[in-house]
Amino acid sequence: MNVLVIGSGGREHALAWKLEQSSLVKKVYVAPGNGASGRIDLNPNNVKEVSDFCVDNHIHCVLIGPEEPLSNGLADHLIKTHPDLIVFGPTRDGAQLETSKSFSKQFMKEYGLPTADFVTVSADNVKSLDSVFERVPWKKSVVKADGLAAGKGVIIPKDNEEAKNAARSILEGEFGSAGHTVIIEERLEGYEVSALAFVDGISFKRMPLGKDHKRLLESDLGPNTGGMGVVAPVEVPSEVNCQIDEIFEKTLKGLANRKIKYCGVLYAGFMIVNNKPYLLEFNCRFGDPETQVLMRLLESDLFENIRSCVQQTLSKCEIQWSTKSVCGVVLASGNYPKSGDKGSPIRKIPPPDDTNVVFHAGTSIINNQIVTNGGRVLCVTSVGETLHEAREQANKIASEIEFSGKQFRRDIGKSLDTVTPSLSYGASGVNIDEGNQFVEDIKTLVKKTLLPGANQIGGFGAVLDLKTAGFKNDCQLVVGIDGVGTKIEVATHCKNFSGVGYDVVAMCVNDVICHCAKPIAFLDYFVCGKLDRSMATQVLASISDACVEAGCSLIGGETAEMPGVYSTHQWDLAGCAIAARESTWPMLPLSTSIQEGDVIIGLPSSGLHSNGFSLARKVLAVNGVEYSAKLPWDQTKTFGEELLAGTKLYVKTVLPLLTEGLVKGCAHITGGGLTENVIRVLDKNSDVQLVIDCAKWKPKEIFNWIASAGPVETKEMIRTFNCGIGMVLVVAKEFVDTVKSKIDSECFEIGRVKKSTNGEKIKFLNESHLFDQYKYQVNRKRVKVAILISGTGTNMQKLIERSKAPDSNCEVVVVVSNKETAGGLKIASSYGIPAKCVPHTADRVTGETIMAQVLKDYGTELVCMGGYMRILSPYFIAQFPARIINIHPSLLPSFKGSHALQDALDFGAKVVGCTAHFVDELVDHGDIIAQRPVMVEDGDTIETIRQKIQVQENEMFPNAMVAVAKKILAE
Repeated sequence: MNVLVIGSGGREHALAWKLEQSSLVKKVYVAPGNGASGRIDLNPNNVKEVSDFCVDNHIHCVLIGPEEPLSNGLADHLIKTHPDLIVFGPTRDGAQLETSKSFSKQFMKEYGLPTADFVTVSADNVKSLDSVFERVPWKKSVVKADGLAAGKGVIIPKDNEEAKNAARSILEGEFGSAGHTVIIEERLEGYEVSALAFVDGISFKRMPLGKDHKRLLESDLGPNTGGMGVVAPVEVPSEVNCQIDEIFEKTLKGLANRKIKYCGVLYAGFMIVNNKPYLLEFNCRFGDPETQVLMRLLESDLFENIRSCVQQTLSKCEIQWSTKSVCGVVLASGNYPKSGDKGSPIRKIPPPDDTNVVFHAGTSIINNQIVTNGGRVLCVTSVGETLHEAREQANKIASEIEFSGKQFRRDIGKSLDTVTPSLSYGASGVNIDEGNQFVEDIKTLVKKTLLPGANQIGGFGAVLDLKTAGFKNDCQLVVGIDGVGTKIEVATHCKNFSGVGYDVVAMCVNDVICHCAKPIAFLDYFVCGKLDRSMATQVLASISDACVEAGCSLIGGETAEMPGVYSTHQWDLAGCAIAARESTWPMLPLSTSIQEGDVIIGLPSSGLHSNGFSLARKVLAVNGVEYSAKLPWDQTKTFGEELLAGTKLYVKTVLPLLTEGLVKGCAHITGGGLTENVIRVLDKNSDVQLVIDCAKWKPKEIFNWIASAGPVETKEMIRTFNCGIGMVLVVAKEFVDTVKSKIDSECFEIGRVKKSTNGEKIKFLNESHLFDQYKYQVNRKRVKVAILISGTGTNMQKLIERSKAPDSNCEVVVVVSNKETAGGLKIASSYGIPAKCVPHTADRVTGETIMAQVLKDYGTELVCMGGYMRILSPYFIAQFPARIINIHPSLLPSFKGSHALQDALDFGAKVVGCTAHFVDELVDHGDIIAQRPVMVEDGDTIETIRQKIQVQENEMFPNAMVAVAKKILAE
């Protein structure tokens, strides 16, 4: 791969240096370059000139370093004119985050990103400055030019009078058109950190935090500069780190809301005030001198990182960073930052080694002599086990380098290691006092649950006296543990925590009673990123109420605050139920006694209980339904309220039936739905099966809505949800009436036990009666897809399965093979998809004319090549222009043809992979849709690599189909 790095500073030298270490990179060009990288005579602000250079020099990747070419739309132009080019840098729209500070501040305000209060003033209103400063409520201001000012457009005055003069000077032309508008914002007091992240438009991956030193002189005195040095990594409290992550997440969502696909590096400068980060600014590219230090820390392949951003596979890209410290010290010319110096010889620059690398920023070469050519001339970077060691080494090298007027700061990062503050648990994000107070808050809630034989919380454990609790000496214990799952996401979104405690208790005690055991004690596990006492108390109050209803004591638990592991608003909940049983009670299930003729009784659920919420949330999301939306069948309730209905407790209803010996088997319907749970009552060698008639009960309407709005097939519903039956009892025929009379609520006879003729343990009858699949169905427009195959169609199956997902925008309408014996035809038919054979003909056009007509008869809008072993003719391709996609087992444009993988291995490639692309008249040539890399590791054979590629194909190709369909629907 040939790479072009745009820019001429220390940042670009560092990036080129790192890219040259990649095994995937053949040559790196730097334009316009400097004394270290060589000068390519290229104007980065002339988009045509850059574009022509890429063609003439076979450039595969362009990395845009400075902000000016980005603001001029260089990325936009290259993406449009060279769709195969890897362009790393945001479009003009994305670059506005840096190129217009007024845009950036409004963006922060709109999307709730914490930043200093501000006002904007345009040059047309320069006369209003006096009144502006009279109105602002803050005493100290920062003044910023709206546009690009070469890193000098931020002024930090000593008071508002000086700020007013600075604002007037900018508005009157100090920075030209960049100062047509100024931003006057409140000056925040705290400490600064620089947070950079790789961004692919969907996800981000942070780089180590750094600390930049902007002031020219030591002790942070003198004028602001573009940066006099930087150290990394910098540690901040985990709470701050989590908040920075949240700010990046909100930023990406904001960009997506504005239809801006941001690919590149996003730089966020933060002021940390009382452990809260405030955004000072965004930069839309690598920082300088941050980049020089970060490239010394980066242990991964920079080119791989760049490619993953462009291909939107960043979430799967593993990025490794060194744990050592790096200090970067900038050597500037004597008159910097007012102007730069040119032509002064530079001597004693040491060659790079593992400890020290000197990056060139403002240098050039005249008569084979490196000379100064700017304000910031060099950046010395040194690695050390400690920050102190790194700084001492960098200062030593900086002192030895010689050129006229050299100035540099010797205190870069010194403020971080002169005083080592005493750390506390609170400083790491855990508030012990808050946790202790929470325990006091809930003692009353716990106390009301206590029964004889159990004692109060507060010790290291709790004692259960079973004899005092009423059990005999030979009793047995039964223990069950469970959680609430993703139902907590709904609770968090709705800010309704009054029912989740019921869920966690019910999920556990409903399990243990299936073994004919009485719940006597319960313990909870509540974990969060930051303890919210009010919310946690609601949860514990709900647990307490459920324990009272279940007749068991809440004897303790664990409340864990885990900042850094969980984000601020993340939490989870689990519980453990302890039950006891008399040895004389039946040891359920009585599997060997379950026989033909026994009756299956179902007890209704209160709703979804706590299972299937990932699917339920998906159905809501793909239909654009908010939790606050009213139910179509009950306008007095919302979807959130319906989903958060507490799990039903069956202890009081069911346990007496079990202890009296009236039930042979009891099954709690949890994860796995009816399909997986009811069969737990059977012996694995049993010759009977459970036959359940789906026409015997009517589920709550929420299940009907999910089934039809998804749409979700009935079989999938039955194996995911309880579908209206929360507990199942298997009862001998002679006890059915007695059992039904003792159940104090509604119940249903839902089936019978019968002899099994085929070894199946469960069978469902009248599945079509369970849901009205059309009642709430939303007729979302879908793209009609045809799949072409020649064999078993491994990729075909994945395409079909993806098309049937709730969020799919595709419908596979026909599968066509050129071979009658293709195994994929039978598989397609098993999915209910028409399967056709159109064999080859002597002249290719005749056969493909027939095939094209078959596809058109089914209304085909998109064609997927699911293993079609024949090159399509130009005639066929012309029938579906830009609507045929294929998967190829290499990283195109490298290694084309049927032997691509073998060719890649023969070449010695260490990275292979697969490419989803459009099909055109040339072989393996059309526009690339997506790619996935696969590493070639020691011991790999062509077969093991082929298997790894197949795994990637099975995931990437169906998603490529969905992505292309989305674009078709948007046309």
